[in-house]
Amino acid sequence: MKGVVIGAGIVGSLIARELTRYGFDVSIIEKEADIGWGVTKANSGIVHAGYDDEPGTLRAALCAKGNAMYEKLSKELDFKVKRTGSFVVAFNDEELEILKELIKRGETNGVPDLKILDRDDALSMEPHLNPEIKYALYAPTAGVIFPWDVAIAAVENATANGAKLFLNEKVVDIEVKDGRVKKVITDKGEHEADLVINAAGLYGDEIARMAGAEHVPIHPRKGEYIILDNKVSKMVKRVIFPTPSKKSKGILVVPTLTGEVLLGPTAQDLPPEMKDNLSTTAEGLNFVKEKVIKLMPNLPFNKTLKTFAGLRPESPQKDFFIKKSDKVWGFVNVIAIRSPGLTAAPAIAKYVVEKVIEEDMGITLEKNESFNPIRKGITHFADLPPEEWNEIIKKDPKAGKIICFCNKVTEREVIEAIKRGARTLDGIKFRTRAMAGRCQANFCTTRVMRVLARELGVDMSEIMLKSGNSWVVDGKVRR
Repeated sequence: MKGVVIGAGIVGSLIARELTRYGFDVSIIEKEADIGWGVTKANSGIVHAGYDDEPGTLRAALCAKGNAMYEKLSKELDFKVKRTGSFVVAFNDEELEILKELIKRGETNGVPDLKILDRDDALSMEPHLNPEIKYALYAPTAGVIFPWDVAIAAVENATANGAKLFLNEKVVDIEVKDGRVKKVITDKGEHEADLVINAAGLYGDEIARMAGAEHVPIHPRKGEYIILDNKVSKMVKRVIFPTPSKKSKGILVVPTLTGEVLLGPTAQDLPPEMKDNLSTTAEGLNFVKEKVIKLMPNLPFNKTLKTFAGLRPESPQKDFFIKKSDKVWGFVNVIAIRSPGLTAAPAIAKYVVEKVIEEDMGITLEKNESFNPIRKGITHFADLPPEEWNEIIKKDPKAGKIICFCNKVTEREVIEAIKRGARTLDGIKFRTRAMAGRCQANFCTTRVMRVLARELGVDMSEIMLKSGNSWVVDGKVRR
């Protein structure tokens, strides 16, 4: 059976991998130039514990399940997950009542080991919290990942198991005949399909309309962020939340895997036509600072590395929209995947294949006996013991040639990223962390470009930052 997954974000990538377990002829279609460049790229990277979601919703059912799946998944796909734990802090007894409600929700949702700490216990664990806090809800199962790592790893594993990846292809139509999906039509060609998985993120409603399938309207909710240098890493050990509101989990303080501290996001609802608005504003960033100072007054904003904005898909029903179409056989919506979509993603993939495709659609799943769940990531040589790294350098000098000094990324790592599909500067950055350090690419961009140009056999003027016409240097005339 030919299955087409539209969207190579973390959800679509994991669904594609799950489909290859059962021998589907899988194609992954992504409009961007690389994997995980939509909602997945501009994400807080939090593996939520699962206490925030209303019991009875798909979000609640799949969040804690997804959280519990990350340990095994990270070992199979060789990406990092760090169980930092999280605090939700309360400044008064009124907010304490909300924490108690969150514990009840968490227990209903199957979240283990939740407890409320008093001020002294919370400050002993996080000394840089505002000393005026009175309580904190502690969730030890929360953690952090780099979302794009998971998406890239899942696609690499899916393609190793037979899936085909089509980047830079925008879906423009879906052919339906006699009430069944037949083809996915892109700006570059046609893909025959017996099954279409709509995991198109912000554009999921538009894809559903092409097929004439049911959907919910999707609008972007913009979140603005600030990233602090990893010199601040010792100040924050856990993900810090304020007491949530009905609209948002609030402005967070998040320790990343590599030591930077992520602050944000804001929550600005935009009209549907602004699905590409990634601008930051002085008003939004100042709001982030104001709220963060209340949580952790001593964070040094003079250590700011960069600011950015991300968009997440919101819909009126406030829940995931995951179901087969009753109008078009073979069309499955996996849309409106708002927070905690990242956490739920592994469980969503299982749910789509086992519940929607097998149970609801009645499609028999035949196991792919040759499926291999293991994928090896790119070795970051600086993480190795010096003696082991030295031995590798003796055999391969490129493993000792540093391209990015901030994150100690070698030429061999950049070459390996290119072998795995990186064709742009962002493609290298998201696979190796080159250009993502303290200098923010000021010193290593040209080094990376030289390697890209050499390995791809192109002129440096052909190298792009990311999608579209994001050329980095001027050169020959392009058409």
